[in-house]
Order: sequence, then structure tokens, then C-alpha cells
Amino acid sequence: MRIKSLTARVLLLTTLWSAVALVVIGLVISNIYRKSAERGFQDLLRAQLYNVINSVTIGDQGALSGSPQLGDLRFAQPKTGWYWMVEPLGTYTATPLVSPSLGASNLPVLSVLEAPFDKSYERYYIVTDAFGNRVQVAETEVVLDTDGRAARFRVTGNVAVVEDDVRNFSHSLYFALVGFGVGSLIVNALAILYGLKPLDKARAALERIRAGESERLQGDFPREILPLANEVNALIESNRRIVERARMQVGNLAHSLKTPIAVLLNESRVLERSHGDLVKNQAEAMQGQVQSYLNRARIAAQRESVLARTEAEPALERLVRVMRRLNADKEFELSVSPNLALAMEQQDLEETVGNLLENAARFAEHKVRVVANEAPSEIKGIDPARRHWVELVVEDDGPGLEPDQIREAMKRGRRLDESKPGTGLGLSIVSEITNEYQGRLELSRGDWGGLRASLILPGLTKDVA
Repeated sequence: MRIKSLTARVLLLTTLWSAVALVVIGLVISNIYRKSAERGFQDLLRAQLYNVINSVTIGDQGALSGSPQLGDLRFAQPKTGWYWMVEPLGTYTATPLVSPSLGASNLPVLSVLEAPFDKSYERYYIVTDAFGNRVQVAETEVVLDTDGRAARFRVTGNVAVVEDDVRNFSHSLYFALVGFGVGSLIVNALAILYGLKPLDKARAALERIRAGESERLQGDFPREILPLANEVNALIESNRRIVERARMQVGNLAHSLKTPIAVLLNESRVLERSHGDLVKNQAEAMQGQVQSYLNRARIAAQRESVLARTEAEPALERLVRVMRRLNADKEFELSVSPNLALAMEQQDLEETVGNLLENAARFAEHKVRVVANEAPSEIKGIDPARRHWVELVVEDDGPGLEPDQIREAMKRGRRLDESKPGTGLGLSIVSEITNEYQGRLELSRGDWGGLRASLILPGLTKDVA
């Protein structure tokens, strides 16, 4: 899954790196300590071995004699794994000397091939004693007198001592590393959040612009972000100039066409009835077409602007209030979710909903309902990049339309009921404006049996981080 948050990415990478680094450091330090402990254990056995050597001699009768005092009670306690022993070598025979801890038990001896002597004529190896203890043996052979009589000296130590020492050290080390790692992650998180805070401020400033609460990026940004803020402000200013220029050109075009069309309409009144009606109808159609394309040009000029914003509730309340005055015999209901705003010009919203309300009031028997809410998650507009959409529904209790009639009604200038006043352009204008805003218009039969017009329009939220 792709992580889109920059803060989450940095935190994840630092967390993974810290975890891997601490694990590697813990293993390395534990291994170093183990080697150090093993060397210290071997040095202790060597020292004890030479203490035994210094304490043993050959008596006048050729017997081995001596009572090594190694200063460790474990050599006097049975089954501890700490032993010393002295055995005669070669043709020389004598009773071996052993520590009280070994008693009458025997200790395995590895061959020289399995554990050769080093250059100091010492060798170290690990065996298991008669009591199941793993012991490390320090062994050497020493000539005791001028007659060449020699003996084998061995001192053993329980390997469990080293293992316990290493295990206790590793537990303490890992506990300390975990505490250090957690503390480091907290400090890193705070540092990252503090370091990326200007980006969060820039995001909030952009959302305020998007929400129509500000016209430029405002804030004290660091020098790494300041060029970006300046470029965004320059882009917004350029966009504003383009929109204003497009609106001015649309206004100029509308003004230039207004007079010729008015002249044609006036002239149609003095012509013969058949010709006059033809000219009048064509002039009115041309006027509607021109107005429609001017609206499309104006919407296209400002559609991508981040400054377009209309509060839904006050705009819809004005429209419903006007419709109530014009249709005193009809009941109008209005329901708008709080904090609902649309990313479109107010006049476009009023023209779109106004056309739907006029159609609904024209065909309704008694009542018309207008509902505006956040669009459900399963309902989307055409533009996949926009996160917020608004569903605006206009419904009446009139006769409604069949599916084939709905398709026919969407055609420009098509009127299904010639007995009602109108030009037949209302629904097509609504559809064109909605499409220009990347939205959608859907017609169906409503709960009251009449026509249900559902608009999916780009929305905004008032809540800005």
C-alpha cells in the first residue's frame, strides 16, 4: 500500500532504520561481550591451572603431593563442574591427585588430534562430565623433577557460568536498547513533526484558499518553502487575471450581440405574421444559443479557479423564497445540510437550480421539495481528483416522465407539453452547466410520483485544518 503522507513516510523510514540499527548493534555488542567473557573465562582457568602446578610436587617416595588452594569453594563442592586433577605420565606411576569436587568420578579426555596443544603447550576444549555439566578444560603437561618425571595437569570450569553471564548481560543490553530506541523514536517523531510543520501550515493555507477564505498563501515560511509559496501566489494571481480577462471578453461579446439580436426581434414585429414569427423564433433561438455558449465560455474560464465558492443554504433559500412568491398555490420544502458549499459560481448555481425549480413548479400539483446533502460515497462525479461532491435533488408531485420521455426532454429546445409556457431550453442548460463543472444530471421518477432531478455538483467543506 502506497503511503501518501510525507510525515508518515519519514516516520516509517526512521522507525525501520532505528529498529534494524538497534537490532544489529545489540547482536554485535552481545557477540563482542561473549567473546570477551570467554577469553576472561579461559584466562581464569589458565591462572588456576598454574596455581595447581605451583602447588604440586613429587615426594621422596615418588608420590605426587600437594594441596592446591585456589580460593574458590566450588572446587570443594561436588558436581559443580569446577575440578582440578593431576595425573602421572609415561612409565612413572603414582596416585593421581583430584579435587574434592570431582571425587571418584572420571573426566573425559580428548585426544591430541581432536584438541592439539598450542605454542605454549596448552590446550583448551569442552567436554561433558559425569554429572551432565558442560565444562571447559585447561590442560598442560609439566616435568616435575630432574629425573624427567612428568604429570598432566587439568583444571575445569562450568561453561554455564559464561552462558549465564552472557545471557544476563544480553537481557540488560536489550532492555537498555529498547528503552533507548523508544526514546529515540519519540525524539525523532517530535523533530520530524516540528521540521515538517511549515509544510502543514502551507497545506492549511492552500485549503483556506480552496475554501474561499483567503486569496493567497499567507504565513511565515522557511526559506526552503518560501520560493514555492511565492510561485503559488504568482500562479493564483495569474489565474485571477485570466478569469477576469475571460469575463470581460464574455461581457464584451454579449454586449456586441445584444443590439443586433434586439434589432432582429423588433423587426420581426413589423413583418408579415408568417415571416415575422419565423424571424422571431430564429432570433430567440439564436439569443438562447448565444447565451448558452457565453455561459459555457465563462464557466470554462473559471472552472479550474480555486476561488469559486458558493454557500448552498443562502443561495437555495433565495431561490425558494422567490418561487414561493411566484407560485403562492404551491408548497416548497427546503432541506440543506449545515456547512455545505459548492465549488461553483453563485449565478451558475442559481441558473441551474432555478431552471429545475421552474420546471417543478410548472408541473407540480401541490408541492416541490429541494434537498442538498453531501453525496454518498458510492455516488461520484466525473472528476476523480475531487474528494467532495454535493447531491442536490429537486422533486415534485406532478405526473412525472417515462424513461423515453426523459431522453426526449434532455434534447435542446424540446418541449413535451406545448400547453405549458417555456422555451424547452431549461433542462439542456442545466445539463450543460453541470457537465462544465464535471458533474452529472440524472432524471427519474421520485417518491411522490413526479419528476426527480438529481444534480451531482462539486462541493467544498467549511472545515479547514
